[in-house]
Amino acid sequence: MKTFSKFALAAAPVLGLALAATPAQAQIGGIATASTIGAIVKSKAMVQGYQTIDTTYKTYYDQLQAKGKERNDLLAKLDKNGDKNVDQAEMDAAEAAKDPNLVLIEAKEKEIVALQEPIAKAKMYVLSQIIGKYEPAQQTVVTAKKISMILAPDAFIWAQPTVDVTAAITAELDKALPTAATTVPAGWNPDQQVYEVYQRVQQMIAAAVQQQAQAPRPAAPASGKAAPTGR
Repeated sequence: MKTFSKFALAAAPVLGLALAATPAQAQIGGIATASTIGAIVKSKAMVQGYQTIDTTYKTYYDQLQAKGKERNDLLAKLDKNGDKNVDQAEMDAAEAAKDPNLVLIEAKEKEIVALQEPIAKAKMYVLSQIIGKYEPAQQTVVTAKKISMILAPDAFIWAQPTVDVTAAITAELDKALPTAATTVPAGWNPDQQVYEVYQRVQQMIAAAVQQQAQAPRPAAPASGKAAPTGR
């Protein structure tokens, strides 16, 4: 039994703001930590590649916003208790009544997926190029810093900031691949590794954008005028 949820399309990621650069790390030896996805997300090739794709597919984003609104408007018709959410009971009732809106919602979902696919494929193509340079970039850092072992950040309970070599790997990626091609060759399709990296990158970007949106805004500057005395 299919359950629908509210459609929300995030705007094109503002990578320059959402993902701040990491300071250069000092020379270290022995055990280090690195975030593979973090290094990829901050690479110039990915940031510039994603920005180019978002510009190229701007009309697709506009259509996605419009289709998403149309889908939400249809979902609202199934929301009988007015809580702005279609729960299982409301979905069951709609299916039992053979509500025609269900067919329309499914049609909108197919249109949304069709618009999302070329954008996602182009971004996965960019990532595939970066992934191809990752191992050599990491090895360069390992050799330069005399590292004997690299662990994921969540393997540490606590570590000095200088143990993190993510930024160093990103720097090597930038040297190896300053820019990435964004036009997908005919017949190219992502493999499982590229698809999984893409999913993790999207999760990291979404989390960063959400964190940025929730950050407190600075107070408005004072006008310089004296407050009324009430007299």
